[in-house]
Amino acid sequence: MLIALSTVAWIVGGAVTILQARKSTRIEINAAMEFAEALVRDAIPGVRESASPREALASIPAQVGSVRHVRISVADASGVPMNSTSSQRVAPQPAPAWFAGFIAPPVDNRSIPVFSGEQKVGSIVLSSAPGDEIAEVWENATGLAKVALLVGIGSIAVLYLLFGRVLAPLKSLAAGLLDLGRSDYKVRLTPPKTRELALIADRFNALAIALNAVRAENRRLSKRLIAAQDDERRQVALDLHDEVGPYLFGLKANAASIANSISGTALEERARELLTMIEGLQSINRRILNRLRPMALGQVPLTELLSALVGERARQHPNIAIEFSASGLRPSYGESIDLTLYRCVQEGLTNVIRHAGAKRACVTVVHESDGGPANDDSALLTLTVADGGRGFDTGVSKGIGIQGMQERVQALGGECRMESTAGLGTVLRIAIPVPAGIQARRPETVSQ
Repeated sequence: MLIALSTVAWIVGGAVTILQARKSTRIEINAAMEFAEALVRDAIPGVRESASPREALASIPAQVGSVRHVRISVADASGVPMNSTSSQRVAPQPAPAWFAGFIAPPVDNRSIPVFSGEQKVGSIVLSSAPGDEIAEVWENATGLAKVALLVGIGSIAVLYLLFGRVLAPLKSLAAGLLDLGRSDYKVRLTPPKTRELALIADRFNALAIALNAVRAENRRLSKRLIAAQDDERRQVALDLHDEVGPYLFGLKANAASIANSISGTALEERARELLTMIEGLQSINRRILNRLRPMALGQVPLTELLSALVGERARQHPNIAIEFSASGLRPSYGESIDLTLYRCVQEGLTNVIRHAGAKRACVTVVHESDGGPANDDSALLTLTVADGGRGFDTGVSKGIGIQGMQERVQALGGECRMESTAGLGTVLRIAIPVPAGIQARRPETVSQ
């Protein structure tokens, strides 16, 4: 923009310079012609009084001398040139033709007849010669243009450096906005010295603080919501186990007793059918209980719980080779984390079975810690469910199962990502920070 403005100013300045030079050149040439004509007319009486009018006429240019911008020539009575004189000097830098075309006024030719008595001796011809004036204007214009160009380049360089220093904080602002877009709300900008940019930095920091507070509140609410849902599931599971389960057991016992007591009669078949339906209801009740809340949760180590889940899926779907490995897991990380990992493995394998069309799948759970196995201050639980299936477009809307996983993981301060490539399979990656204070009995490594 600065270069464009400077170029426009340079062009406008050049146009104004040409217009002014054109005007001044015309005035200068006209004045020179008037002056030369006056000198010539003063010298004409000497020709009339001379004994040799022709020689006196030829000597007029020498008598008048050199007049700037005027060429003086003498012609005899028949119009044949006799001699001439010119004030045009050799310009140090002749002007280009296009520049001369802008500046040069029309050529002014004036013929002054000279008589001796009644006889015409000849004439004195005055012709304008603006070449030296145009050369001087060109020299001045080019000199001025060079100075203006150097000043413009210097100004642009200074402004570039100045604006570079003043606007440098915008780079940190752009980087900060990029971090905000990545949900890093802990980023803060150092207020620059420029008052306006310092105000923007303050507003940015206030926005980051507000977003961080909103995210913390959302996580707290999500955690409460998930906890409420888990409590409700737990209560429903207890009701099914403690109330529905005994009734089903009683029905099964009575049906078996009836079937045994009427053995050999026509009603025995109906009693056996009733017994089969009751056993089916018991199986459905157990599956519902397991979906609502795994009965072994909190009773067995986490590794065994996840291993049992993967083994059950592998038995149900023998056409898919499902591998499981766990490294460094603690027996338990608390019900919220244990249940989240269980649900994520459950949902991940369900997606592989239903949608991936894969022949193999791998479930990996690792306890990662920078400070060693006993240090949980910066530890992460990472879960990976990978398959070699058909893949899918990660840009499409997510299903309820994936959204549920993300909500659970985010409520624990973790991250849930789906990476998929068409024809190369899908990878579910989950990372959950381990709360401080969880003590490990003994990390175990399991693979199957």
